Amino acid sequence: MNVTFYWYPKCSTCRKAKKWLDENNVTYEEVHIVENPPSRELLKDLYQKSGLELKKFFNTSGQKYRDLGLKDKMKEANEEELLDILASDGMLIKRPFTTDGNKVTLGFKEEHFNEIWK
Repeated sequence: MNVTFYWYPKCSTCRKAKKWLDENNVTYEEVHIVENPPSRELLKDLYQKSGLELKKFFNTSGQKYRDLGLKDKMKEANEEELLDILASDGMLIKRPFTTDGNKVTLGFKEEHFNEIWK
């Protein structure tokens, strides 16, 4: 399984997830989500495969999300506009963002990681 782990090193949740991956011997490629965010195409593909709402991919507690007033834009924007916004800045993406190209987890919940990545 080729796992890509998009993370922000200063994020405590990302560090917990990374520790879990290491302790559970999951081989992964580590990618700094701000320096190398996932492409719009990848985000769209994984969003469609995930079965999750697109808004789940947004880091709604982040400063950038609030600064851009995205709470209100989320109600009006269509899927394509939301994907453009999401792909515009790695800080807007819920992190850590972990994927093998088919499955995806957003954030870190140990029970979810146990189910998906173990």
